[in-house]
Amino acid sequence: MEKEDIKKILKFTLREKEIIKALELPEEVFLPLFFSVRFGGDWSVSKNSKNLMSVKEKVTEYDNETKIGYTLEKIYLFVNPEILSEEGKIYRMEKCGNKNERELVERPYSTTVNGEYILEAILNPKEMKISVKHLQEPLTFFGPAAYGASHEIEHLTNGDIQGIPFWEFEYVLK
Repeated sequence: MEKEDIKKILKFTLREKEIIKALELPEEVFLPLFFSVRFGGDWSVSKNSKNLMSVKEKVTEYDNETKIGYTLEKIYLFVNPEILSEEGKIYRMEKCGNKNERELVERPYSTTVNGEYILEAILNPKEMKISVKHLQEPLTFFGPAAYGASHEIEHLTNGDIQGIPFWEFEYVLK
C-alpha cells in the first residue's frame, strides 16, 4: 500500500470518529453501518446488549439527455430494531455468510421498521460524500430493502436463517 493511500485511509477513519463523537453514541453502535459502507450489503450485530442493524437501499439517478447517472446508497442504521408490520409474501433464494449453499426463504414485500435510534447515511458517488443524519420516524422498505431488513432481523432474533436448501429443487428439461 502506498504512503498516500495510508494517509487517505487515516483521514477517512478520523472523520468517521469525529462523526461518532458528534452523534454522542458508543462506537460499537456504528459497526453495521461501517460494514455496509466499506463492504456493501446489509449487516446485523449484537453488541453490549444492543441489537444493531444496517439496511441498504440503492437509488439510481439517470439523465436521459447526457446518458450519465449514479447510484446513491442509502444506508439505515437501527439500534434495537423492531418490525412494526410486514406485508406480502416473496419467495426468493438467499445465500447467507453462515452457510455454504443458497436456500429458498419467504420474505415480506414491505417491512416497516422502528428502532431506539435510526441513522441515515447517504453515499453519493457523484459528489464522493457520505451525508449522515438522525431520523425519528419508523421506515417502510419495499422489495430488496424489505427482504434485507427481514433477513437481518431474523439473524438478530433466531441466529440462523431458516430456509429450504437448493438441492430440494428439481431440474426439469423443457
